[in-house]
Amino acid sequence: MRVTQAQMPTKLQSKLHSTPHRSTGRLPLLAGAVCFALALSGCATKTTLGEKSTEVKETGVTLDASKGAQTTTITQLQKFMWFFSPYRPDIQQGNFVSEEMLAQLKTGMTRDQVRFIFGSSLLEDPFHGNRWDYPFRMAKGNGELTTSRVIVFFDKEGRVERWEGGNLPTEKEYIARIAGPAPQVKASDK
Repeated sequence: MRVTQAQMPTKLQSKLHSTPHRSTGRLPLLAGAVCFALALSGCATKTTLGEKSTEVKETGVTLDASKGAQTTTITQLQKFMWFFSPYRPDIQQGNFVSEEMLAQLKTGMTRDQVRFIFGSSLLEDPFHGNRWDYPFRMAKGNGELTTSRVIVFFDKEGRVERWEGGNLPTEKEYIARIAGPAPQVKASDK
């Protein structure tokens, strides 16, 4: 069997090799527009949920129980640029302790009574068995960060001796923070 190479007609060959490149002028514009769109969307930048910007670092969020709940907000420019970034969910970690829950805590309560009010302690240090920590952290998808910490100290008999923490949000404020403010009801709607 003999194999021969097929020959293309010369007119077709000349048309294939001499096609004018009309899109070469538009290609740099298209590439520039794509790069600009990626830069605006946040793909090439780091956000406050990843590496923190210098503005957020200056405020310095530290978990100090004596300060109560602390909220770090973002700048107006960051709020505007957040529109172009991908979706980020709200992340809640730790035990939320409200002002109402803290008002129920009294000196002399047992560990079981404290567990009933606050829930299980997130941190029980084996080296400090007389101390329970209730840290809380909520990172909103828009970059706002809320932190708080309540520390309960027990005496040798396992009863509440003292606690640190205060200036905490109420349960209503916490729900408004998660779901947004409640809609106002008009008198005519009742």
